Amino acid sequence: MGACISRRLSDYLVYVRTGDRRHAGTDANVLIILHDDVGNSTDKIRLDNFLRNDFERGKLDVFHIPRSKLRPLGKVVKIEFWRDDCGIDSSWYVERILVENRITNDMFVFPIFRWIKSGHHYMIKHLDTSLPQDDEYSDQRKMELDDKRKLYVYAQKAPGMPVQISKMPPDEQFSFEYKWDIVTTKAQLLATSRLVKLTAGQWESLAHLKNIYTQNVFHLPKGADRWSNDLNFGLQRIASLNHSLIKLCTAIPDKLAVTEEMLKPLLEGNTIASLIKQKRLFICDFEILHGIASRPGFTLCSPIGLFMVNNNKQLLPIALQLYQEPAPDNPVFLPTDHPNTWVLAKMWYNNADAAYHQSLTHLGFTHLLMEGVTVATHRNLSQSHPVFKFLAPHFLYLIAINTRGLELLVSEGGWVDKSMNSGIKGMFQLIAKGIDRWRLDIDGTLPADLKRRGLDDKTVLPGYHFRDDALLLYNAIQQYTSKYVDLYYDTEDKITGDWELQSWVKELALDREKGGGIPNDGSCKTKEEIVQVLQCIVYTCSVSHASTNFPQYEEYAFPPNYPGLMRGAPPKSKDAVEERLILESLPDKPTTLDIMVVTKILSGKGTKSLGDFEVQYVFDPRARDLVDEFRLDLRQISKTIKERNEDRNPPYIYLDPEIVPNSISI
Repeated sequence: MGACISRRLSDYLVYVRTGDRRHAGTDANVLIILHDDVGNSTDKIRLDNFLRNDFERGKLDVFHIPRSKLRPLGKVVKIEFWRDDCGIDSSWYVERILVENRITNDMFVFPIFRWIKSGHHYMIKHLDTSLPQDDEYSDQRKMELDDKRKLYVYAQKAPGMPVQISKMPPDEQFSFEYKWDIVTTKAQLLATSRLVKLTAGQWESLAHLKNIYTQNVFHLPKGADRWSNDLNFGLQRIASLNHSLIKLCTAIPDKLAVTEEMLKPLLEGNTIASLIKQKRLFICDFEILHGIASRPGFTLCSPIGLFMVNNNKQLLPIALQLYQEPAPDNPVFLPTDHPNTWVLAKMWYNNADAAYHQSLTHLGFTHLLMEGVTVATHRNLSQSHPVFKFLAPHFLYLIAINTRGLELLVSEGGWVDKSMNSGIKGMFQLIAKGIDRWRLDIDGTLPADLKRRGLDDKTVLPGYHFRDDALLLYNAIQQYTSKYVDLYYDTEDKITGDWELQSWVKELALDREKGGGIPNDGSCKTKEEIVQVLQCIVYTCSVSHASTNFPQYEEYAFPPNYPGLMRGAPPKSKDAVEERLILESLPDKPTTLDIMVVTKILSGKGTKSLGDFEVQYVFDPRARDLVDEFRLDLRQISKTIKERNEDRNPPYIYLDPEIVPNSISI
């Protein structure tokens, strides 16, 4: 029958969206049965458009259902569909199926997001959102989870490290291969810049280093104009990429060899005791770096930094000690020392800060921690589970970027081994050490983390832009999460009776080499416990990662500002040093180029803005309303942050919701 005749004789349309995944399209025969709310159903209907290649990757196909196939139907509440194995390529990934009643204009939505096995009759309900104990097709649900567990297998790739995926499943590949290809992107960047000449040699002067930056590709990083400034050094602790180490100083530790007399010229007429009482003294302690390996011929410090909020409410460094224990060859460096000596001490401090940032704040506490969570989610929560639908947009490309990133950047002889003092050996040691200390109820819960560090009072530490902006986003995510959980868990029985949820939480709590990596007691009994886990995951995949990832080019790309690599040895005395020693401490030209290229790529946004999901998994109208509310909240937060930045110098843009992506995809 011709297509025009079919249109006139059809009261129902079936829309099928084939997914945008490798080998998602099919040449198989596809059949469907529609079921209504009073037990009526159609005959089996073959979905086929005459002389058209249906079910191609990423395409939407529309099928007009002949009236001859229909019995009187009420509301279409479920569909039954299947495929055979005919054709050269019969595999098929379906994103969703919609059924439109052209008489009543009703639209019935059936989210699929599945690979369709040959011969299996899939039963999918309208909106496909249910707890496992309420799903009448539990055998289908179990079958699909059994298949997922064969694909999503844990592997601990270094002792003490968070678990990752053993082998990346095809579903986790980037939609397009050019999405993140560091080799190709590097070549493209170099082709459009004049930096190909940076093939060998050391820097002749700091002015020469500054002159290599171009306007078209590698702009002059913001840190280049203020790198030696103490105010910039203070801002790096609170409004840059390693923002959550600083804490309120309530007493000077014995291991920091400062004295009242030593600091007197810097305290603006105050005493140490009065500054502590006024909550104006702060400390950063890199005790965790003590004993961490460095590359042969390189050094990694484990410094302690003391900072003061001055009378102008600006955070300034007042003392730096590059190692943990006082010693004659481990002096306390001060802003009153020779300018070059003080600058060199700050650079070595920032070198340690960079090791902590890349190993823990960035890689360990976002990328790797959330990969284990992603694997646990796929292994335990059905696509029909409301929690899966809530979390899935925040896992987009995470496994792919981790797999690609570790292969190219964090591998033997890779970028980390070439451009950081720790190398991968030290990085892995530091990740294992830091992850072992990480706790959901503290590190994964922003207000608790701020309270632990004495920074929950917003009047303490002015200029802490990360805290002030992150709290807006954290509270919006918490409200969104709480309302979503309320929709599906209105009684305790629904929580304890949800075996998928309980299995998921239990697996997250397993020993690090066996499970997802979020410590808890292995059970979940209250809505508050569910909310805490979910908001931690969403916040980490979006806000935490954005704040520590996107400033990378501005900080790292001018090495004196934030040197991931330092040559030679840290100063062992307060004697004056020449500028030549600063230059000799910097990475050479080709290493600098690598740092510029990689941080430029890493600073690029990979997915859409928070709340604007690439793939929409939520179709329940009540839940869709909550997503809309969340988006409205984010728009208001964006407006607030833009207004704040009008009075900030420099502005802090990285937590504007327009910049924060949904997932860790770069």
